[in-house]
Parts: sequence; C-alpha cells; structure tokens
Amino acid sequence: MRTSALPVTLTAAVSALALAACTGSADDPASDPAAPATSSAAPSSPATPATATTSRISGAPAGLRDVVTARYGSAVTGSAERGRWRGDAVAVVTGSGDQDGDVTLAVRPRGRQGWKVVGGWWPSLGLTKGKTQLGGRGHVLLIGSDARPGEDPARTRADALQLLGVDGTGGAGLMGFARDLWVPIPGHGEGKLNSALVYGGPQGQVDTVRRLTGIRPRGYVLTGFEGFEGVVDDLGGLSFRAPFSMDSHLTGGQIDKGARRLSGRQALAWSRERKSLPGGDFDRSRNQGLLLAAAALQARLAGPAVLPRALTVVDRHTESDLTGEEMLLFAAAFYRVDPGQVGRAVAKGPTGTAAGQSVVRLDDASRAAFRDFRDGRISG
Repeated sequence: MRTSALPVTLTAAVSALALAACTGSADDPASDPAAPATSSAAPSSPATPATATTSRISGAPAGLRDVVTARYGSAVTGSAERGRWRGDAVAVVTGSGDQDGDVTLAVRPRGRQGWKVVGGWWPSLGLTKGKTQLGGRGHVLLIGSDARPGEDPARTRADALQLLGVDGTGGAGLMGFARDLWVPIPGHGEGKLNSALVYGGPQGQVDTVRRLTGIRPRGYVLTGFEGFEGVVDDLGGLSFRAPFSMDSHLTGGQIDKGARRLSGRQALAWSRERKSLPGGDFDRSRNQGLLLAAAALQARLAGPAVLPRALTVVDRHTESDLTGEEMLLFAAAFYRVDPGQVGRAVAKGPTGTAAGQSVVRLDDASRAAFRDFRDGRISG
C-alpha cells in the first residue's frame, strides 16, 4: 500500500509549479496591485522598533517593507515577490547577503489596508523550526473535475482526487484515491467516491473524503481539464521524467520514456490515461502523483520566491475555499520538508458490484494508510 519516499519537497499545489519570479517595478507602491496606500498592520511578534529606511528590500512597497523590518528588528536586505490568491495579496521576501536563507511570508487580506507577517523561517535569527511558523499539521484535497466544455466543474464527477498533507515537523505525504471506491456519501447514502462532487459540490467531496479517511482537510483546490492545461502552459510547461513510454488515444498522450518538458495537454493526457495501464485506475492515480512530484521538484529548484507568481497563476484556473494566508503557509511548508520523510499511497481495494455498477471496495491496507496519514505524513 505504501511506497518509498518521494525525492521532493513541494507540491501543492498543484500547485506550486513555477518557473520564474514575478516581474514589476521595485519600490513604487502605485505600480503594485497588491500594495496598500498606507499600512496599519502590526508585526506578528514583538521586536525592536526599526524604520523602513533601514531596510533594502527590492520589490516591496513601504507597508510590506515596514512589517518585515519590524519582524527582524534590524536592517534587512533582500527582495520581495508578490501575487494574489482568492483576492488576498500574498508576498514572499527572501534574504540576501547576511540574511541569505531567510524567508518571510506576508499577506494583505482582501479589504484590509495593512500587510501582516504570517510565517516563514529565519536562520539568521536562530528561528529555523517550521512547526509554529508555517501552520503546523494539515491536509488539502486536490480535486480534478471531469467537466467538459459548458459543464460546471464544481458539479461534475471528480476525475482525480489527491490528498496532500504535512505533519509540521518535516514529514509529508500524498494519497490518491480510486475514483470508483464505494463509500458512504453524507446525505446521499452510498455511491462512488467521485460522485460526491455531483451531489454536494467541492465541500461535499471534502466531507466524503473526511468521513472515509478520518482526516479533516483544511480545504480544497478544484480545477477542470482546461484549468489544468492552463496552469501548466501559463507557467511554461512541466519538467518530467516519464518512467515508461505512453501511447494513449488521448490528444497529447504519445509520450516517450525519459526526461522531457510536458505541455499542458501532454500533462493532462498523462494524468488521465488508464486504458493502457496494467493497473487501470489504480495506476492512473499513481501517475497523477508522479506529476505532482515533478511539479514539486520544479518549484523546489526554483526556490520559495516563485510562490506568489505560481499561486497567482493557479488562482486564475482553479476554485478554492482556502484563504491567501492558508494557501501561502501550506505551500511554503513543503520547503521545510525532509525528502526522506515524504511518502505516497493509493486508496484502493478489490473490485465488485453495487447497485448494478462495477465498484472498488476499500481494503484493510488502505484503512491502515488512512490512520498512518492522519498526522500529515505517510511512512516510507
């Protein structure tokens, strides 16, 4: 049921695919769509007063520069990248020179004037543990909808379900689900796992996964086929090492074994193909995990400064109930994960029939994996 640890440290998100830092003018607040006219935010923790003029943070408007400087209580040298998530402004400030290795995460919630520091890690201050600075243990459900053109992605059967978790102490996990699992659906009796999206929308899908696994996700990120392609293409493609050649009937599904750069259409074909796979839907769920792992590695190599741009792109093509603070903290948490403490699993079992349909019955190994994953980590 469980597989060996993944050599990656970031994924979300779907999510945090990213290829380049944000662009824009450096210190002019008027040119920054996320910058307030004034700042009323207080620092997240007491610090020795310091003025913005003591800090050199390129790309940061005055309000953001002030709260980051207050967090340090001394001069800061570095750069800021900014973006948006669900209407909230998000920023990542990375250190340079004496502050090399420091990362400060800040958010300006929609409708608020001031920035606030919400987390980060600061080796230069001796604050290197991420548990209390990055939100601690948690899970997020990634939902890929089967919606076709003209259909509502939030009310169509789920084509892919992946539960992503972190334990807050360096471990993480990624769990896929066979979409034909026959499970209780709150308020609708029993049905296939992926039909919960039809009955109850994204929240209904989250509630069904919670009831099945005993894990309460913080929230969800939902996208359809077009949205998935858009995320990959808008970020310049996905570096991927295919473990085998694929020859699918799906458009873009002719993919040779080895290292290559996938377009959005190719990545979608890789994630959807099941007919040519020995394990069918089970193998497809594993392949989806491989794509997320590749996205994780790509983002890891680019560094945490790419997060604002990545989240901005993902936000354009997805739906989510996570706030900017929740998403930024969750995505950033994977940069503090030990690659040797990241595991994968697929919830599956033997096939059978129910209500005249071919279904999958959850096996004991999957139930054991649920218990293992409740702390945010899947054991290797």
